[in-house]
Amino acid sequence: MKSWWRKHPPTDQAANDAPPAMGAERALRRLEWTVIRRLDGLLQGDYRTLMRGTGLDLADLREYQHHDDVRHIDWNVTARLQVPHVRVFTEDREMAAWFILDLSRSVDFGSGEKAKREISAGFVGVLARLLTRHGNRVGALVYGNDLEAVIPPRSGRRHVLHLLHSMERRAAELRKDKGMTRLAEMLKSAATLMPRRSTVFVVSDFLSEPGWETPLGHLAQRHEVLAVRLYDPLELNLPDLGLVPLTDAETGEQLWVDTHDAGFRKRFARIASEREATLRAALAKAGVDALELSTSDDLVESIVRFADMRKRRVRNGGAGNVKVVAA
Repeated sequence: MKSWWRKHPPTDQAANDAPPAMGAERALRRLEWTVIRRLDGLLQGDYRTLMRGTGLDLADLREYQHHDDVRHIDWNVTARLQVPHVRVFTEDREMAAWFILDLSRSVDFGSGEKAKREISAGFVGVLARLLTRHGNRVGALVYGNDLEAVIPPRSGRRHVLHLLHSMERRAAELRKDKGMTRLAEMLKSAATLMPRRSTVFVVSDFLSEPGWETPLGHLAQRHEVLAVRLYDPLELNLPDLGLVPLTDAETGEQLWVDTHDAGFRKRFARIASEREATLRAALAKAGVDALELSTSDDLVESIVRFADMRKRRVRNGGAGNVKVVAA
């Protein structure tokens, strides 16, 4: 991993010194007018953040409760008192957030007006701007078939522009690549490159080579992880379109299928349903909250519903996987 840093030094400062790309500027301005104004104040308050850090200052010790994070157990006190106790920390008012961005070819897909890549850019732009406006820092790890760019955490609008421009530039380059996404490698390298506890957004369609569940669980043991799953309705159900070619975006393999065949459509829906169930079970097993974003959803409504559910869970002391599927 050290060799990667030597060969690919972070270009964050150089990019911040350069004029931002006009495409990123227009995209961010549009998000600020149409989305961020509606969400500002919802995901963060004046002192408490919805996605919050742990803090470093020990405030208290108390008995363990069923919803507590086992990582906060004080084993010395537990051994002396023979009753599990957890450490309670003073909450940080600032946080560091990382976006782990899957920009492989499969996120180029979209059956409607928007592709999954556009939904990804919108989500990143909204969350990054909301967080940086309150003094928090955001960084990103950009992936295609391999780790392509590291953007260290910083704050400010110009940094968000740099992040969006990096996504835009990298997306154009990655369209030339072919090969399956290796999400497991992506998560393993992320754990190495993020030394401090942070809030981590894994933004991906999770169409990957198998074996990513364990690295995701390991990442969630140290960080607060949110899986932002991108999908398109056509990936779940095929309409009756007659004879059409289907192309694997990552391998380039093409297959002609007869969607007029009701039996084929039924089998496709069944396999898609099984894949959905497997994916959600894997996220739940890893202890990771999930936000599902469809190319046909309204981004504001999806984030609002998720924020409301997260706030209720934090207020009620609950735990477990939270899934939001927009109507």
